[in-house]
Amino acid sequence: MTPTPSIELSIVIPCRNEEDTLADVLATAEAAIVRDHLRAEIIVADNGSTDRSKEIAAATSARVIDVPEPGYGNALMKGIEQSRGEFILMGDADGSYDFGECARFLEQYRKGYSLVLGCRLPSGGGVIAPGAMPPLHQWVGNPLLSGLARLLFPIGINDIYCGLRGFSRNHFEKMNLKRTGMEFAVEMIVITARLKAPTIEIPITLSKDGRVNTRSHLRTFRDGFRTIAFLLYSRLMRQPT
Repeated sequence: MTPTPSIELSIVIPCRNEEDTLADVLATAEAAIVRDHLRAEIIVADNGSTDRSKEIAAATSARVIDVPEPGYGNALMKGIEQSRGEFILMGDADGSYDFGECARFLEQYRKGYSLVLGCRLPSGGGVIAPGAMPPLHQWVGNPLLSGLARLLFPIGINDIYCGLRGFSRNHFEKMNLKRTGMEFAVEMIVITARLKAPTIEIPITLSKDGRVNTRSHLRTFRDGFRTIAFLLYSRLMRQPT
């Protein structure tokens, strides 16, 4: 969609059965927009929810985009395509990320960064609240995968899988992302490294998600092995997809 000059920031939130947390997440984003006087919109990219998520989102200022094709990457790409801001901030709807931080990400975009990544890991100054991340992910999975990405590609990122991240519309179009699953987040890192686009990582706090009736969409071993395979393939083929 063509950017609208009156909108600087588009907050895009993928959603699939997040009725436990979505209302609070959207309220936090709406409050940040008002508090920090942001020219912004909120988009909920609904990826086939069967609970009350769409109803909850429709009762707020957010625009709801239906994305029937399954996949984290699909939901985000469709939501971004329908957004109208110069800068896009994406983040999960499970309550683990604080959308009150919008202005911090937008500030870095205004300084000229194409990609602004949150960092949850202590190695990059981030904070993981008790119970917010499984120990296997915190001490093994995320550090190992992030380290492998740094080894294979010229980008100094401590937390390649942080879901709270922003990027300029121009950079998004240049990346031409293809992955439709969880590798979407890693593909973004790989292509950004190849494009040598200005990138910065800012520390954030990861909170324990507020899900009660649903479970995480992440599958530890499946998604971990797929990430390793994608990184190695991208390096060997010298292509991002």
